[in-house]
Amino acid sequence: MRYLVLVCFCLFVVQSYAIDPISKTIAPITKTAHQPKLVIGIVVDQMRWDYVNRFKPFFSSNKGFLRFLNEGASCNNTMIPYVPTVTACGHTCVYTGSVPSIHGITGNNWFDNVKQRTVYCVEDNSVQTVGSTNNSAGQMSPVNVWTSTIGDELKLASNFKSKVYGISIKDRGAIIPAGHAADGAFWYDSKTGNFISSTYYGKTLPAWVNNYNALHRPDSLYNKNWNLSLPNAVYEANCDTDENAYESTPFGKDAKHFPYSLKEFIGKDYGKIANTPYGNDLVVEMAKQALINEHLGADSITDMLAISFSSPDYIGHAFGPDSWETLDGYVKLDETMAGLFTFLDQKVGKDNYTVFLTADHAVANIPAFAKKHNIPGDNYDDGALKTDVIACLNSNNLSPKLISAVSEYNIYYNHAIMDSLNVSYEKLTNVITNYLEKKSLVLQVVENRKAAIAPIPQSMREKIVNGYTPQRSGDLMLVTKSGVVDGYPTGTSHGVLYNYDAHIPLLWYGAGIKKGTVNGVTYMTDIAPTVSTLLGIQMPSGSIGNPILEVLK
Repeated sequence: MRYLVLVCFCLFVVQSYAIDPISKTIAPITKTAHQPKLVIGIVVDQMRWDYVNRFKPFFSSNKGFLRFLNEGASCNNTMIPYVPTVTACGHTCVYTGSVPSIHGITGNNWFDNVKQRTVYCVEDNSVQTVGSTNNSAGQMSPVNVWTSTIGDELKLASNFKSKVYGISIKDRGAIIPAGHAADGAFWYDSKTGNFISSTYYGKTLPAWVNNYNALHRPDSLYNKNWNLSLPNAVYEANCDTDENAYESTPFGKDAKHFPYSLKEFIGKDYGKIANTPYGNDLVVEMAKQALINEHLGADSITDMLAISFSSPDYIGHAFGPDSWETLDGYVKLDETMAGLFTFLDQKVGKDNYTVFLTADHAVANIPAFAKKHNIPGDNYDDGALKTDVIACLNSNNLSPKLISAVSEYNIYYNHAIMDSLNVSYEKLTNVITNYLEKKSLVLQVVENRKAAIAPIPQSMREKIVNGYTPQRSGDLMLVTKSGVVDGYPTGTSHGVLYNYDAHIPLLWYGAGIKKGTVNGVTYMTDIAPTVSTLLGIQMPSGSIGNPILEVLK
């Protein structure tokens, strides 16, 4: 009897264990409590953190930036932990949680020490343009990114059932955030006024993209011209004067102040739209079409849409952060985002999506504007740096061919020429360093390989280390003094390690987000881990950040 009971018990146990794996196989994947149906990632190209406070009084809708501030979470001291602070590096960091030394995107362009030529961040000659006869505009893909992205990990976690798309005026603003496994990325072709893609994503454009292009929206937007949203008195009280000799003139040499007539560009110049707030409208209209036609956020499997607003960067470069154009651009962007959020509320459901908003970099004041107010500022671009380096070599009877390139304040040695001319690394470094460090605009010259022990503050050392990889970085990095801009006499730029370029906004709203403010220091590298934690998925492969738990329910 005991034997029979024992046999029956064993059979029961075996049967139970045999069934269990099957039941687990067919069971649905358990989701986190607040996991959204859709994640919207928004990168505002060239947005300083202080814009959030400066422009807050002029936002007319509670559904745009104020929705983040009133109903979501704000991280007020988010910093970029690397140099250079430029577009491609920023978008890559946001979506990988990593830095150039790991993800490999060391600039918008860099001199490749392996290929021995200048490389554009998303160039890919193995693919072809889709949607335009302007073939060079579409030979792009994320192949140069060395690590996975949020979208890639979302794809892996869902067995590639999640849908991931990227949309921007700039190719790099669409391609890099969407990631390697994306369903599609679409960017603007300034020669045709159409959104295009590459064969990396498919042989043809989706029908909805062709239908949108057929509307010729740039022409109808040009027809509206660019007029101010607020009374002149608001801009007079909160901005620099409307017309300044140190501002650029992207709409023609005689177009120096508001209002701007744009009708003359209809059917002739589709590139000018990027210099207006209407570039943001094009991106949001495309985003809405993607949401409708690709059914994003329509089921229980989380999808992702990466949106990058490029126009603030074009406007900021031309007119600077203190201009009427920048203020008006953000007032109009607020209205555009309010329309997007209202659309999301209707199509996806207010409690079914999560949005984060940040910037790829910030921006310096126009040097001439800074000088006018007794604030340090000056210009020293890569061209001037290269001229000085060559002058240094000539004065020391050394060949200019010893330098392969100068880019993003990086000085690249030609090591093959150094060997053939029997010029040592130490000699060349000492000659250039001693020469450049006597320049009034130079703070220090740092050897990239030895940046970790450079005699500068630790936070600066870390930014240089995080931006360096031997395949794509120079041998030396020039650190300029504060306020020095790598640009031209008019307009401004960004790219250095000072706070005016490195302090960015980080706003959260939606499913799984806890209302509040985080005043402690956070980093751009923390964004991807935070999204990954919210979604319950693996962090991107090269991520070095930490989830910001204070913003998560």
